Amino acid sequence: MNRREFVGLVGAAVASPSLVYAQTGNAPLVGFLNSGSSAGRDRYVSAFQRGLEDVGFFDGKNVTIQYRWAEDQLSRLPILAAELISKEVSVIAAIGTAAPGVAAKAQTSSIPIVFQTGGDPVKDGLVEALGKPERNITGVMIFSTAIEEKRLGILHELKPGAGPIGVLIYTSSPAAVTQLNDIKMASQQLGRTIQIYAVAGEEEIEDAFHKLDKDRPESLLVSSGPFFYSRRDQIIIHAARMGIPTLYERREFVEGGGLMSYGPRFSDAYRLTGYYVVRVLRGEKPAELPVLQTTSLELAFNLRTARAMNLTLPPYLLARADEVIE
Repeated sequence: MNRREFVGLVGAAVASPSLVYAQTGNAPLVGFLNSGSSAGRDRYVSAFQRGLEDVGFFDGKNVTIQYRWAEDQLSRLPILAAELISKEVSVIAAIGTAAPGVAAKAQTSSIPIVFQTGGDPVKDGLVEALGKPERNITGVMIFSTAIEEKRLGILHELKPGAGPIGVLIYTSSPAAVTQLNDIKMASQQLGRTIQIYAVAGEEEIEDAFHKLDKDRPESLLVSSGPFFYSRRDQIIIHAARMGIPTLYERREFVEGGGLMSYGPRFSDAYRLTGYYVVRVLRGEKPAELPVLQTTSLELAFNLRTARAMNLTLPPYLLARADEVIE
């Protein structure tokens, strides 16, 4: 999403006379609750801040942001949400998976919550309906876990043989069941065998790659979610050592030496979340704000990694790429 598109989206909100910001003499507090780690997420935090800045709110000037990171320990989310509530924040931006939104919702029925999730917010119990969320919560829905079948299809195009495709999945994620179902359905449609490598915690990543090294599937799909993103360097190193063609969710994997990625432009989602936070600060009720859905996706390749693997990328795949690192 470019600036013109974004400004077009928020222009009506800025101009609307119904969006009246109550001047209290103090900058409002915004709580930022994320299920992941702050490491490597600078561009996303900046995108969230840009969403506020595009409609006149600047951190440290007329708004103050309180950051809380769960470091992928979902059990910490209720405690962190309670901390933000004790600070009397005006709104909570609950980001990363459905879990921060669920945790915040369980803690308060009065403080507005703007979530951001790659899952289905209705199935996850965040809202009653996408068009009419009700209560004190609304947010942004990313097409992330819902595109696992498309990602499996890209691996099939890259390696159309009959060999199995490995799938590395974080089973502690609330989205894991849906991800697995989508992947299994896609594998049946493609006529491909998949091998699941389940990881329930950080200590199991090494074991999963030890099994992968023994099995040697034809390629590897790293399922979407913040858990693997926070450990991308470790995963990229293992995949490179094994020489296995691997598809990741985010462009940062490719920038760090991974072969390819296909997934949402997460910066767009963070920016939209910031925009929705401003709408709440200006007086709109979350119950009356429909859940926004981002549809922008990007495909990226690292040609240096491909050459190191002696792998020729199909021209028709490269032609569809949004970014190619030479």
